Amino acid sequence: MTAHTDLVLVPGLLCSPALWAPQVRALNDIAASSVADHTRHASIKEIAEAILAAAPPRFALAGLSMGGYIACEMMRQAADRVTRLALLDTGARAEAPERRAGRLRPIALAEQEGAVRAQQELLPLLIHTDRLQDKPLVDRVLQMASDTGVAAFKRQQTAIMARPDSRSLLATIKCPTLVLVGREDALTPPSLAQEIADGTPGARLEIIPNCGHLSTLEQPEAVNRALRTWLSA
Repeated sequence: MTAHTDLVLVPGLLCSPALWAPQVRALNDIAASSVADHTRHASIKEIAEAILAAAPPRFALAGLSMGGYIACEMMRQAADRVTRLALLDTGARAEAPERRAGRLRPIALAEQEGAVRAQQELLPLLIHTDRLQDKPLVDRVLQMASDTGVAAFKRQQTAIMARPDSRSLLATIKCPTLVLVGREDALTPPSLAQEIADGTPGARLEIIPNCGHLSTLEQPEAVNRALRTWLSA
């Protein structure tokens, strides 16, 4: 079958295109996927503008974590270009002051010891506790940090800390919307996904069991099924 949906995928903090590799492969019969570059700017607004400039005229859009913040900003800027929206393991709120303070330590650690060391520190928040000894998964997560690097990590953290609150945007979203979250997501728990789904007209909420924050890598088959349904509906 010829791919017939342009799909733009936006990764999360310290994540590379590898975050979406299982989905790009599994959905290639129905979607022509491209993974956005979210490393070059230090504000969510500028990142969204750059992705929109490189994106097809109309496309389905999916973002995970920081990618969800960017996807919401893309909706703010160009909702008419987005045919479908998927928000994975993310939230719609602005950064809480206490979370902002908590970002400074990983930034300092990255500056001193590198992006991989910062990602190692964050690992218990990123994947299900049962998977912390899963070496292939851990290695993939750490490799993404290495590929991203310290300078881009600092730009991303700066952007996240100043991100806008998107809760008021949700009611304006008119396209088919999937909200997906790992049941054990420690960073953006299901309560935040529920808030997005409740605020978005017609949104479908999918909670993936035995899954932490990086759902696309932890439970790729379940995520692929949800995205296939979303793209095909």
